[in-house]
Amino acid sequence: MDQNIRLAIVEDDAGLRDTLRQIFDSAGDFRVVAAFRDAESALARFAEVKPDVVLMDINLPGLSGIECLRRMKTAMPATKVVMVTIYDDNDNLFQSLVAGADGYLLKKANRSRLLQSVREIAAGGAPISPQIARRMVEYFHQLDAKPGVAQAKTQAPAPDLQTLTSREQEVLAKLAEGYAPKEVASELGI
Repeated sequence: MDQNIRLAIVEDDAGLRDTLRQIFDSAGDFRVVAAFRDAESALARFAEVKPDVVLMDINLPGLSGIECLRRMKTAMPATKVVMVTIYDDNDNLFQSLVAGADGYLLKKANRSRLLQSVREIAAGGAPISPQIARRMVEYFHQLDAKPGVAQAKTQAPAPDLQTLTSREQEVLAKLAEGYAPKEVASELGI
């Protein structure tokens, strides 16, 4: 029986895709089952290659990584997805979480962090890079600092929150209550 973590990579940059493949192929507990340059080819073959975990870039040619994630989670809800991206902005972070991401890491993460994070997600964890965790904490502190924002659910949301969908606001509310991303997904049926 194959005890390796079956990994698929969706990354449009050929050099980075090859580097990621080498990092995970060189570790004894991973097996890279596929590496795709775009979302469309990944979606066409995910069911065939049956990855346990997918490393997904956000900014892909054609269909975005976030939309690929949404479609993949519909077809293969048990597959774990870690968004690996250069983007550390709140919009991409929360869109990814709402779409079903199980983790979110920056591309500048070192080899050991990447390996540790994918092992963690395969074991049921929800890895988020320290920089992203810090952004989330700062975001919630800003919400607390705004008069009336967190005090009553019946009050109108802050102007920057009005651009979020109702689903994104639900996710944020759960995160603000202290839920981990995986718990939010379970609680909201994502």
